[in-house]
Amino acid sequence: MVSSEYERRIAARFATFDQDGNGYIDRADFNVAAKALLAEFGTTARSDKGQALYIGAEAFWQGMAGIADRDGDQRITREEFVNGAVKRLRDNPERFAEIARPFLHAALAVADADADGRATVEDTARVLKALGASEEAARSAAAALDTDTDGKVGETEIVTAFARYFTVPE
Repeated sequence: MVSSEYERRIAARFATFDQDGNGYIDRADFNVAAKALLAEFGTTARSDKGQALYIGAEAFWQGMAGIADRDGDQRITREEFVNGAVKRLRDNPERFAEIARPFLHAALAVADADADGRATVEDTARVLKALGASEEAARSAAAALDTDTDGKVGETEIVTAFARYFTVPE
């Protein structure tokens, strides 16, 4: 049972990963996320960007499973997520960021139309929406990621914000 406010907030983030809503996180959820991003930006899975995104998704899954899949069944339950991944990572958000970095880097590349290493705020919102955020939440979060207000979001901003969102302090 989730006992603290911290754990309740983290448990709510579980749904972000459980893309198909079946009650657990598995490799398929990461593939669903990659597929949704590629569809949103009209990028083929066989392209270099598509391949990098699927490789990043697999690396993210492997890192997450290595930390949280306590029973080795290749599925992460809500309890495993809260008790495993989050408790192990809350004191080290940089570790979580490094697990996520390959996927986030590839997602940014898919959204980066002019290949300058940064996505527009609008395209960042499209990424977030494709991953399941509401329109309003996606727009708000994307705008907040643009810390220097230049209309673009880079990898450092995304990775830092991602780690902070998923490893919120108690």
